[in-house]
Amino acid sequence: MALVGREVERARVQRLLSDARGERSGALGLRGPAGIGKSVLLDHAVSIAETEGMRVVRGTGVESDSELAYGGLHQLLFPHLDRLEALPAPQARALRCAFGMAEGDEVNRFLISAGTLSLLADLAEDAPLLCVVDDLQWLDQGSLEALLFAARRFVADPIAMLFAVRETTVPFEVAGVEVVDLSGLAAPDAGRLLDDHAPALVEPVRARVLTESGGNPLAIIELGSSRQAAKDVDASDPAEQVGPLPVTRRVQEAFRHQIVRLPEPAQRALLVAAADLAAPLTTILHVIESLGGAAGDLAPAEGDRLVWIDSRVTFRHPLVRAAAYQDAPLHRRIEVHRAYAEALRADADADRRAWHLAAATTAPDETVAAELEAVAERAWHRGGAMAMSAAYDRAGRLSADRELKARRIARASQAAFDAGKADRAARLAAEALSLTTDPGIRAAAIYTRGAVEYERTSPRADAELTLEAAALVCDTDPERAALTLYEAAHAARHGAAHDLLRRAAELMHGFTPPEHWASVVAALLGWAELFAGRPELAVGPMRDLHAAIRAGDDLTHRITAGFGGLMIADEDRVIAGTEDMLAEVRANGALGWVPYILNVLAVARLFRGEFADARACVAEGASVGDELENPTESLAHRSIEVWLHAVSGDEARCRALAGEVLPRARARHRVNAEIAAWGLGMLDLSARRFAEALDTLEEVSQGPASRDLLVRAVPDLVEAAVRAGLPDRAHAALAEFRHWAKCVDRPVAAGLVLRCQALLADDGDADALYAEALRLHERHGGPYERARTQLVYGEWLRRRRRRTEARAHLAGAVSAFERLGARLWAERARGELAVFGERGDEPQHSGPLTLLTPQELQVVRLAATGHTNKEIAAQLFLSPRTVGHHLYKAYPKLGVTGRAELTDLV
Repeated sequence: MALVGREVERARVQRLLSDARGERSGALGLRGPAGIGKSVLLDHAVSIAETEGMRVVRGTGVESDSELAYGGLHQLLFPHLDRLEALPAPQARALRCAFGMAEGDEVNRFLISAGTLSLLADLAEDAPLLCVVDDLQWLDQGSLEALLFAARRFVADPIAMLFAVRETTVPFEVAGVEVVDLSGLAAPDAGRLLDDHAPALVEPVRARVLTESGGNPLAIIELGSSRQAAKDVDASDPAEQVGPLPVTRRVQEAFRHQIVRLPEPAQRALLVAAADLAAPLTTILHVIESLGGAAGDLAPAEGDRLVWIDSRVTFRHPLVRAAAYQDAPLHRRIEVHRAYAEALRADADADRRAWHLAAATTAPDETVAAELEAVAERAWHRGGAMAMSAAYDRAGRLSADRELKARRIARASQAAFDAGKADRAARLAAEALSLTTDPGIRAAAIYTRGAVEYERTSPRADAELTLEAAALVCDTDPERAALTLYEAAHAARHGAAHDLLRRAAELMHGFTPPEHWASVVAALLGWAELFAGRPELAVGPMRDLHAAIRAGDDLTHRITAGFGGLMIADEDRVIAGTEDMLAEVRANGALGWVPYILNVLAVARLFRGEFADARACVAEGASVGDELENPTESLAHRSIEVWLHAVSGDEARCRALAGEVLPRARARHRVNAEIAAWGLGMLDLSARRFAEALDTLEEVSQGPASRDLLVRAVPDLVEAAVRAGLPDRAHAALAEFRHWAKCVDRPVAAGLVLRCQALLADDGDADALYAEALRLHERHGGPYERARTQLVYGEWLRRRRRRTEARAHLAGAVSAFERLGARLWAERARGELAVFGERGDEPQHSGPLTLLTPQELQVVRLAATGHTNKEIAAQLFLSPRTVGHHLYKAYPKLGVTGRAELTDLV
């Protein structure tokens, strides 16, 4: 089809290609109904790219392959698999397993996505690259995820990615990619296109075609050609004026009329080709002959330009294929699929053969169901979660035994959740529950429903369901019970649902966990004791788990140790262990764990006063949470971001983000929502709005998460109460804080208690308390807590006219706050010096690391430890060029000229 009109769209495509040649990556989606001209625009882009020396990789989604794991990606990348050796080894191995080139354990789908990114980036090293995919809506889920993952992460690579997607009843989302919606051609362009293809149309018929086509180029061409060919059409016949019909259906009807005029053998041959678009010509001809036909049966269809034949059979348009397949009688379609199943080899083509068998089977058949179950397991080993779900689902439909059906559909549900299809997972889980009373199957289905509810509704909803699942298997399946209780406890804790945590504890007390789960279960019981106000019973098992954790242990165990360590002021050890865990999951491509691990690391960094690093954690955690469609974890990170804006003194951004985040976060992740509320109170405290700070911090310190991480807000509450002249409002919270601090026995906690006591003490005792608090915080508290202690000590000294000592502490606080980027705290300390008659130093720039974007900081830290661009790219799921781009942007901000100078600076 010639490209007529589309000036705006052509200009946008040209800009995409120009940007790529200028090493500015970009991605664009073209969306519209069948026949609107998407493929013609892709051809136009390819022609320009090849003329201008760009490399082109091209693929097309195939409807019959949409349930074959990574079939689309294999089609796109197959000519370039010789370059796998240039990729990081885990990524290369993952792609080989995904394409069936190697055997291995389950492959993480995100590692396949990272490998796709790296392979495309490597191809672009030779020449600017255009990656084109038509009919994106028919790609298998794994291939779609991998391509969109790469598209979102290219920044400074000479890569353009161009997708075409058909408009459907349910809008097909191309997440994170700009989409241009194509509408019908303007009237002059539509008329010109019609006259080019059907110049002999009389005016009434010409007007009718233009009206009915709605500007759809394919409809214009096909309706015009069919009307011109139908010499006996009477435009005044009322039958010619009935309508209108949807354009695509009308075009499909036009194709159907072409097909039914073909000889019967040609119609059958066309059905064979339509039943498996990915089949090579040799297989298609073999199936045609097995059904009594001959190789020449396709010739009439080729002569009518319905198909093109080379090594495969290519349909002129997807609607031709749809008409050839959908309008064939059911018995003919079954016959063709059965012939394909007989023609395909059970070893080399096992998956495709099983799907043809399934298409030829209309009643329960355990033999076929078992073959599909084998397909599902192979998809699992390749990391194809959605392909696994589809195969288990179809196997369930063909199962004669009700319990087998329930088990297979429950597995399909879990795989659908793993593929990010929450609605499908919930529907299949509900169906599995309706089919069986088996406790194990029901527990698996309820567990999946809980996981869906965590993301869709709240952690509390997840905890309620997983507790139900755990109760079913505590006596029969300790391994599943331990995993389910772990999920219930974590979800209850995230939602500050301590009543549900108590119920989880009751179940944990009532069963004997497997040996490797024993320390985790003991630590989770410690959580319940901590939230019940008994830290003396909680700290031991929580600390024991942290001491027992080793690199390579199960991530569920290590994440439990990480969260627990934060609750008992072990952030130094938490950071070390969590950084190792993060590096491990990055290397393994376990992207789904990244937001949870970064949540732990962000809070630990926050407690240590490492705010730039905390911001980097939060930025990535929120971004990955959005990408994985996990709103709960995304909100959890943005809640921490509210606190970080508060400590930086950015009041406008802090309050705007809090207004957006808090209403939703309180329903989804209550603990982190309370961190955001703490930030608002701390913002008022730094700005000397003591009464407002006291009200907010009192609410936080009496709220549902007050014995969780929010115990660390009590020192702010004490300071606000003292400065507001209402110290009694802090006494109860301080008493509990002191008990907690004594039990955790950490220097930073002891220093915080001493600072609180000093604020409340008489003059005779305060000096020694402040001095001891400062001594502890200088050695253990981190720069922020040290500066906070210097500030209140300096304020106390100033009021007692101890000029020299006060100035030293206040000047130290100003300097520290400035380096941390804590503007309002620095202004408060500088104001104290001014009141005392001293002129504080002029505001200084923040520390250089605070000038970097979160991603620049991540890259700089890894570069400073000696990692190459390629190694950094593998860790952060970026391309090496994008890493180099971030370093190039970071050097001037840091005042350095190369990576050799980063080590001392960082």
